[in-house]
Amino acid sequence: MSHAHPSSASSPNFQLIFNNALKAYEKRTRSDLLAHPLAAQLQGCDSPGAILAVIHQQVQGLHQSQRADERLTKWLNPTVNVLFTFSATLGEGVGLVFSPAKVIFAGAGILLLAAMDVRASQDTLIDIFERMENFFQRLEVYTEVSPTPEIIDIIVKIMVEVLSILGIATKEIKQSRTSE
Repeated sequence: MSHAHPSSASSPNFQLIFNNALKAYEKRTRSDLLAHPLAAQLQGCDSPGAILAVIHQQVQGLHQSQRADERLTKWLNPTVNVLFTFSATLGEGVGLVFSPAKVIFAGAGILLLAAMDVRASQDTLIDIFERMENFFQRLEVYTEVSPTPEIIDIIVKIMVEVLSILGIATKEIKQSRTSE
């Protein structure tokens, strides 16, 4: 796939959209995604494999059962690969400190950490992540074509929505932990 960059006219729009998504995430979860230690770990990742290693490290010990760990993390491979490619399509240099894929995976890691020791939350997470996996497997075809401005707009919207879903899920899990 060629890694075309959005035109300079669309870059500020992308930056504004993504910054607004980060603010919405922070408002929902009361945590600054970019300031989280997991975000710092992901910043140094330069491949899908490196992102996968950091996320897998976060979930080690989340369950005692290897089967449960596999159910909780099997969504990672297709999702990381597609989002990493989408992020490269958008270009790392659009004025953002952090690539969109890395921000999304920081959000996913924080969500996994929030769900520790909350069995019902883990089952819900598995359902959410399985749905994400199916969704991203269907989007893989778009990583194999040269992006048009329309595809880039769709990619931006998808990445913002994924971040929004992670923020909502994290907020709900934190609230359920507090009420318990």
